[in-house]
Amino acid sequence: MTEMQMPLPDNTAAMMAGQGPFGAVGMGGMFSVLKVRADQPRGDYADPGWYLRFTPDRIALRQGDTVRFTVRNRGRQLHEFVIGTQQALDEHAALMLKFPNMAHDEPYMAHVGPGKTGEIVWTFNRAGDFGFACLIAGHYQAGMVGRVTVAARPASASTTPSQKGKP
Repeated sequence: MTEMQMPLPDNTAAMMAGQGPFGAVGMGGMFSVLKVRADQPRGDYADPGWYLRFTPDRIALRQGDTVRFTVRNRGRQLHEFVIGTQQALDEHAALMLKFPNMAHDEPYMAHVGPGKTGEIVWTFNRAGDFGFACLIAGHYQAGMVGRVTVAARPASASTTPSQKGKP
């Protein structure tokens, strides 16, 4: 059996050495990190924190807390802010991949255009772990998610007799 040889592209050695056509390349297993933003200063490869991210991405609350989420989109494309359980977010994200132009509007979501601000006011009436995410196709999969941990209401602050059994 003879060896098969394939010619390598001219930039292979440079790419493997950490240099690409637009600057340095970080090699990490099967993934490469490339500079892709035109407004990024030369030599700066840090995550700017504003694209495909929520800040903060972890929130701790108490059962019964009402929160006003103000979401500012500093990016250049539409984003969503959707609150839900992990299962609900997973299911909705899968639907958005199949039907990326699906129209939907619920009280637990905000659609926020580029340069715009959206808002949701939400009362967390159950203790537990919840999430929030951008379910635009690909954004959820890229990690545009966050967590809300809701601690149970202390026993001394339990429901009044008229509220028993209601969420």
